This record gives sequence, structure tokens and C-alpha cells, in this order.
Amino acid sequence: MAKLPLIVGLGGINAAGRSSGFHSYKLMVADVLSEQVMQSTWQDLAARMGLNTQESITEEIIEAIKAGTFVRRIDSFDPDNLLYQYKANLNTDNDKICFTLRKSKLPTKIPDNWEVVEEGSKVHITVNGNLDALIEDRVAFPVTSGGNIPAGFNPASLYNSRFHPRGLSLTIYGASDALNSLGVEWDEILRHIKPDEVSVYAGSGLAQIDDNSLGGMLAAHLTGGRVSSKMMALSLAEMPADFINGYVINSVGTTGTNMGACATFLYNLRQGMYDIQHGKSKVVIVGNAEAPVIPEIMEGFRVMGALAEDAQLKALDNSDVVDNRRACRPFSANAGFTMAESAQFVVLMDDELALKLGANIYGSVADVFVNADANKKSISAPGVGNYVTVAKATALAKAILGEEGVKQTFVQAHGTGTPQNRVTESHILNEVAKTFKIDNWPVTAIKSYVGHSMSAAAGDQLVASLGVWQHGWIPGIKTIDHIADDVHRSNLNILMDHQFAGDKGLDYRAVILNAKGFGGNNATGLVLSPAQTIEMLGAKYGDDVMASYHQRNQAISEITAANDKAACHGDEKIRYYFGEAVMDENSVTMTQESLQLSEFEQAIELSAENPYSEYR
Repeated sequence: MAKLPLIVGLGGINAAGRSSGFHSYKLMVADVLSEQVMQSTWQDLAARMGLNTQESITEEIIEAIKAGTFVRRIDSFDPDNLLYQYKANLNTDNDKICFTLRKSKLPTKIPDNWEVVEEGSKVHITVNGNLDALIEDRVAFPVTSGGNIPAGFNPASLYNSRFHPRGLSLTIYGASDALNSLGVEWDEILRHIKPDEVSVYAGSGLAQIDDNSLGGMLAAHLTGGRVSSKMMALSLAEMPADFINGYVINSVGTTGTNMGACATFLYNLRQGMYDIQHGKSKVVIVGNAEAPVIPEIMEGFRVMGALAEDAQLKALDNSDVVDNRRACRPFSANAGFTMAESAQFVVLMDDELALKLGANIYGSVADVFVNADANKKSISAPGVGNYVTVAKATALAKAILGEEGVKQTFVQAHGTGTPQNRVTESHILNEVAKTFKIDNWPVTAIKSYVGHSMSAAAGDQLVASLGVWQHGWIPGIKTIDHIADDVHRSNLNILMDHQFAGDKGLDYRAVILNAKGFGGNNATGLVLSPAQTIEMLGAKYGDDVMASYHQRNQAISEITAANDKAACHGDEKIRYYFGEAVMDENSVTMTQESLQLSEFEQAIELSAENPYSEYR
């Protein structure tokens, strides 16, 4: 019998705030939650954003929090004052151009039309004729909307970041937050498993691309910068997994990242799910971190026509002022998607181990389906693969939940806010709903709150969905005031407002997570609710085992709540262990049956069985 991959921890940060404690989710539905429930979230964001909280949370602080979260005007760079250089060919009336340089800045190959005269530590240069040059300018970027993490929060300041790229600082923060949500110390978990029964699948779809990594490395020889010894290594797309293994959890288990553009998180979730189901690992950390709100990357997407530009948003609103807050408008009149940054991680656990430890159960991963688009006219255009993935996920929901149970699901749409997506994705969802006799399928799209974080986007969707089963509301698409005429919705209920899902979301037993990526990378996941998961575990293990589990879970839940309360006041454990517990060749003891590492209690078993004996 396959193991059921349980979600026992979650953590991260996006434009709505911290993931553990469901604070980013709670901000999305703040207007329907009680003041008492929201108090911890306001406190958490105030602490994170460096706002004055010596006294109680005031309306002024809440307004500042709202202004510095969600999709808004970009604050990771100044879109009104962007450095730009133009090529120019300079000449003068007398065909001579004179200037002075330090000797150290003199070109290795001096042009033929230069006359160079030494003047101490400097040289005086006379150019006879023309001089090719770059003229510096400051320009306004056509896109000013983005999904930056909460204003004033810098995860790199919380640990010894050593010039880490922003995506890796987000990784350290997000992975730490996920581990803090477990309620069980990582060392305690390791005592129950072998060192190789851990997997980490984490990465970034666009790699590390800022000045401390690939961006700085590629630009250095053209901008007068210097390539450091770290830039190349830290640029690699799988580096989030490497950082978690090497500096967060001290792991020798399975590692890597699967990449599928905007569907990448679900690709990694599928790999982690597979490892749990087939007994390859007992604990898996799955996640993605992306920090693409930089002008170079945004310009690449803008010239494709993918981003919502200010001029287009103004035209939609018939206004002279851009409404940054409503830049992303899924399934409505829209112009393009909104770039965002995010780090999202979940911890999966073998069901037997989770019950033994009393771990928190936030839900379970039933399956993730991945299918390509086949032949395409354009590599970036949508195709048929997403029909396959959504249909498979819905069919599995029917198989698990039954004919009526499949109607007790809701959809987290990819919902990018582009004109093409609103038509193609709505048609896919509507046709699947018709096929499975779902009359009014609830559909939401949280990119309207946090923007499109590329590889981490489905992680944003998952965390928000798990929040539904804690606080009982499906977030509506509050940035839109109508559904576009070309959207297919005969069997869909595209939520323009929050929808009550019953106490702790009990009206819904599963969520469909949908992701469509550039190049034809489609993925759809089926995630089961905590109540549905507990019911299935009870059927497998029996009442006595479940009663023991619930008793053990009381203490774990209390620790989790205490960790969250401390984090809300700025006291959280950032797990970054550089140069600690390092092993070398003297740390390994080996026999033909096992391998023992000095930093782990349990040995790694070496297989003595031939898995292909039937072929002999």
C-alpha cells in the first residue's frame, strides 16, 4: 500500500507576509476575519516591516501594513529613475577630444587615434577624431507594479548572509519558517529516520539573477565591476536545495530541483510526493524561491508583451493615474501579469512517521499530474497539455471522494491576469467541470493579491489553500469588478468576493492547484483537506492509533503555536549553520552492509538484494 504524503509543515514569505501561522492567507481575507483573529497577523507584519509597535496595533499601523503589502508600486528599485546607457559616437569641431584617466584604468589595447601623455599617477588622453562612448541616462520604466515582499523586511539582515543573492536569502528564511512550523526539532526527526531518508527538492525557475550572482557576473566586464568567486556557484538554479542541505538541515539525502517554468513548484511537489509514496524518503522538503523583481528580468518579459504596463492599466481604467494595487486582474479586463518575489516551502512526511511523532497534519498530496503541450506554433503559447492535467486531477478527486465528493472541491487557478490566460484556462476548467457534472465550481486566483512569483507561484497557491482549512474562507479575486465577456464560465463560479467554506473549510474536501508554464509545462495537483486526510488515516490505522496520535499532537500543536507567537513579535529562529558539524573522510565508517556518518545516530543501509533477480 502506497504511503500518503502528509503536509506537516509550511513556511515562507511573499507579498502578503509570512506563510507559517497562515498569516499571508489571513491578510487576504482580513476583511471577513475577526479583530481578535487578525491581531497576531497585524503584529507579525508590523514586526517584520519595522513599524512602531511599542503600544497596541493602531489603525495607522494597519494602514501602513496594507500600503506595504500585496501587489503595489515596486520598491526593490526605483521605476522612475532607472539607469540606462545609450551608445554614442562623440566628436568635436576640431576633431580632438581630451580627458584624463588613472593609469590603472587605461585600456590594455590603446586605440590608434589616442595620444597618451603620462602625468604622475594619471594619463592625459587626446583622441584625434571620433570616440565611441556610453551616455548615462535615467529613464522611467514602463511597469511600476510588482509583488515585493512586505516593505522594510530584509531576510538577509537576520543571519550572516555574506553577500547572498536575494533568492537565497529568501530560501534561508522560508526553509527556517517551515521548520519552525513543525513543532518538532529537526534533530528529533533525524533520530527516527536514516540519514538518507530525507529529500530536498527546491530551486528557482530563473536562477539567481541579481548583482550578487548571475546578473552581476554577466555585467561585470561591461560596467567596470568585478566577478567574485561566489557568483557562478550561487547562480545555479538548484542552489536553494543546496543551501538547505548544506546550511539548514545538514542532509546527505536525495536532492535536486525539477524545473517547469511557472509550474516548477508542482514539479518539485510531485517528486517529493513520489519519494514518500514509494518509501524512498520519509521526510521531504519541497519548495521554490524566486526574486525576479529586477528591471533586467522584467524588461525581458515586458518586451514579450507579458507584463501589465502602466499605460495599459490607465487605459483600462480610463484614468491618468495607474492603480498599482489592481495591476493583476484574473478573468477580467486585463493587460498582463505582475512580477513578484516569493519563497514557499512545505514539509512532507510519511504517514506512519507523522502519526508516531504526533506531527501537525495540514493536508495531504494525493497526486500531481504533469503533461506537455505537444506541437506548438509558439513556445510561449498555451496548448492542450493543461486539459490533460486538470482532467486527471479531477478524475482522481472523483475516485477518492466519490461522485458527490468531487463537487466538494475548489480550484486555485493559475490566473495570471493576461488576456490569453483568462480565455484558455477558463475554457479548460469549464470543460472539465461539465464533464464531471460540477455545476458551480468555485475558482479563485491569488495572484491578484501577491502577483506572479514564477517558479514559486503554485507554492503561493498551496499555502493560501491550506489556510482555507484553518479559517474557513476562500479568498475572492478582489481586484476585479466584472468577469470578461470571453471567459468561459457556464459551470464555474469565479469568485469576485470571499466565499465562506464552512467552519474550518469543512464544506470542501480538496483543492485543485493549477499551473501553466512557458514552453508547455503544465501541472495540476490534488491536495486533500486535513479532515479528509484524517478520515483516510483512520480507515488505514484504526481508532486506537489515531487516538494515540491526537494525544501526542496536543504537545506538538502547543509548540507550533508558541513558535508562531514568538515570530509575531520578531523572535524567530533563522537556521543557518555555516561551517558547523562539517564531516570529512575521517567521518565515514563503512562495511559491506552499512555506512555510518559521525554526525548521525543511524547508519545508512547498503542494499544486498538484487532488484532485478527475476531477469536472471
